[in-house]
Amino acid sequence: AMPFLPCLKKKSSPVPLGRSIFQKHTPSIQQNYQALLEACLKNKSLFTDDNFPAHISSIGTGALLKKLPRNLQWKRPHALHRSPVFYDANRKQLDLCQGLVENCWFLAALEALTFHQDILAAVVPQNQSFERKYAGIFHFRFWQFGEWVDVVVDDRLPVNEAGELVFVSSVYKNVFWGALLEKAYAKLYGSYEDLQIGQVSEALVDFTGGINIRIKLAAAPPDLWDILTRATYSRSLMGCQTHLGVCFPSVSLPCMQATKVLKNGLVAGHAYTVTGIRKVTCQYGPENLVRLRNPWGKIEWKGDWSDSSYKWELLSPKEKILLRKKKEDGEFWMSLQDFKMHFVDLMICKLTPDLMSQEDGKKWMYSLKTGRWVKGSTARGSLGFCNGTFWMNPQYWLNVLPVEDSKKSLGSCNVIISLMQKHSSKHRNRAPHLFIGFSLYKQYQESNRKLPPSFFTRHQPVNKHQVFLDEREVTHDFHLEPSVYVIVPSTLEPQQESEFILRVFSRKHVLREMGGNTSFTLSKEIVDRYEGKIWEDFFTKHFEQASVCNPEINAVQLQRILNNISWRNFQNFRLSFSLDACQGILALLDLNASGTLSIQEFRVLWKRLLFYLEVFQKKDTSRSGKLDLVELHAAVRETGISLSNEICNLMAIRYGDPDLKISFESFVCFMLRVEIMGEAFRNLTQDGKGIYLRESEWMMMTLYS
Repeated sequence: AMPFLPCLKKKSSPVPLGRSIFQKHTPSIQQNYQALLEACLKNKSLFTDDNFPAHISSIGTGALLKKLPRNLQWKRPHALHRSPVFYDANRKQLDLCQGLVENCWFLAALEALTFHQDILAAVVPQNQSFERKYAGIFHFRFWQFGEWVDVVVDDRLPVNEAGELVFVSSVYKNVFWGALLEKAYAKLYGSYEDLQIGQVSEALVDFTGGINIRIKLAAAPPDLWDILTRATYSRSLMGCQTHLGVCFPSVSLPCMQATKVLKNGLVAGHAYTVTGIRKVTCQYGPENLVRLRNPWGKIEWKGDWSDSSYKWELLSPKEKILLRKKKEDGEFWMSLQDFKMHFVDLMICKLTPDLMSQEDGKKWMYSLKTGRWVKGSTARGSLGFCNGTFWMNPQYWLNVLPVEDSKKSLGSCNVIISLMQKHSSKHRNRAPHLFIGFSLYKQYQESNRKLPPSFFTRHQPVNKHQVFLDEREVTHDFHLEPSVYVIVPSTLEPQQESEFILRVFSRKHVLREMGGNTSFTLSKEIVDRYEGKIWEDFFTKHFEQASVCNPEINAVQLQRILNNISWRNFQNFRLSFSLDACQGILALLDLNASGTLSIQEFRVLWKRLLFYLEVFQKKDTSRSGKLDLVELHAAVRETGISLSNEICNLMAIRYGDPDLKISFESFVCFMLRVEIMGEAFRNLTQDGKGIYLRESEWMMMTLYS
């Protein structure tokens, strides 16, 4: 099971016990984006949001005000750029830079989101524009306390006298989705100042509704690289933070721009995004690397595997070209060992709970119950405080059921339990979190009545070392045998009121409240369509003779795998990959010039294949299994890559049949080449116009790819 963080007290005073927090915060009525948009279009007016006005009150009341420039103004993007763009799919991710708000934790989570376009589209609806149906109104969606909330904002943004954005901005000055999203998030939490302190883990959940796993890197599990690998190649978002230092007493990150930059280039008490991993082949053997990005968009690690490190010379020319970016853009590589040494926490937010369970591609069950601790009734505190009234806390009956297709059905079941408290104030940082936690007990007889006081004196909880944290959410990963259990969520101290939600994830279970309360339980099945162990099954089936630790496959074996896969939604005609195509694919992805593909290189290929298949099917309107020139142009645009008509036509001649039609096999080879050569250019160019290569590097990139 994952370890809890130590129980840290904050200096802030708790909510006074004599007042009910339920009377303090009444959420504002949700605005209807579509109705407001249509009204503005009908009246030919631009939307102004009275609920979050272009006024100093929306920025805050504290220290942030002192940092604001003189003559702060609020302007719409059309007044800041002649051709503003809401979101540009052709731009690569990692284009946002932090402003005066000390919210590196928010930016680190947001940048993790940009690696998953479908998840990003759920938070940032893509059908918004500064041209078509423009009325100065935009909306965004956030997961809040068990449900998705739509937040509407106008597009008036705070700028200085020079017309530069004061808060989040884009590297591309005409792109405004990041600034508008930050405004919506500030509105959700009360003000821009309320984003000053926070945790990457909170923002990751707000963007996904997913499950957070926190790994203390000082005591990282031995299979950390495997966990990172599974997280990278599935739909997970990852962030991390450096050691806080003496001037940072809280686990939440204030992220001050004046924060100390260490000699090694890292920023103390700072949040970073984990943007990738890679096992490289050095002259002395393999090494595991982690890629990170500073949300400031500058100031990078200076140690081994940094942009200017001598270590890059130990790699093949192709691997070096495709991995190293010699740019001051905030993104850098470091070894896994250095990562564990210089960072304190790794936060992984997963949309399905299979990260730790080794059971990819299976259906999971998700249940959610809302509850509350009420003073004088159910707010009875933890066992250490309660004097025999612990049993009066809310109790939840959990029946963990065996699953027939589970590898672990005969033993333990993976169960994740999450307890989240609700903010007690409209402003997220004005009222401290309560210390919350939960106890899990095995029940020895089935009953819907609450367990009596005597039960808790006779039995020990399954989680014997409960830890209560003053954080929004406490999550614990259990391996439980199929049986009946009881969950008792509580605050650390008695008579502290709050609403909460309890979430349970497992392969199969039943959850209900005990004590006659028949409140509704939300339960549903979840499965990630991008998950699946198909490739691993084929490795096991076809290549048992390969090394268990480092299996590699050649072009013939790659062809055998691809032609034996049951391609989903592609039953109309048989997909077939020729040996020539597989040799071409291998040459493109074989960065260390070994003549084979490793598991990690196959994972990259598999992820791209699924994406290309989606695009290919979407644009193959005739369902012929081939793309004509018009469909090819549309398919390339759909991938987010910008190619001239001339290059597309040349590629059709190179990869197409005599009628210039492109099969899926040819589309894969074409797109892989475009993506890899584009990545090489971006990594090598200093001015965006040209590159310099040694002859050996030129030969490697052009002949073996």
